[in-house]
Amino acid sequence: METTEAVKRLSALAQDARMDVFRLLVKAGPQGLAAGEIARTLDTPANTMSAQLLVLTNAKLIKARRDGRSIIYAVDYAAMSDLLIFLTEDCCGGRAEMCAPLAAIANRCC
Repeated sequence: METTEAVKRLSALAQDARMDVFRLLVKAGPQGLAAGEIARTLDTPANTMSAQLLVLTNAKLIKARRDGRSIIYAVDYAAMSDLLIFLTEDCCGGRAEMCAPLAAIANRCC
């Protein structure tokens, strides 16, 4: 991953509402959630939610798919993984024990 792409993704997450959306979608898993359900869950007006989802989509952190009349949003797990790898690939100067908590979390949830 190029630094500019990582910065774009991190910038998209560097706002409370978008971070809340992203974390909600991570919890929802690959099936994702409808835009209206996201807005209701986070108690956010639909037009505001639409703008937040657009920023996350443009940063390639989430993907949208149509299901009937609904638009379903889900995390792009490959993109999330790429960002985490970019942030940690040179982790700890060869001291694996420092990265052990990250590895433990990844093994627990994935």
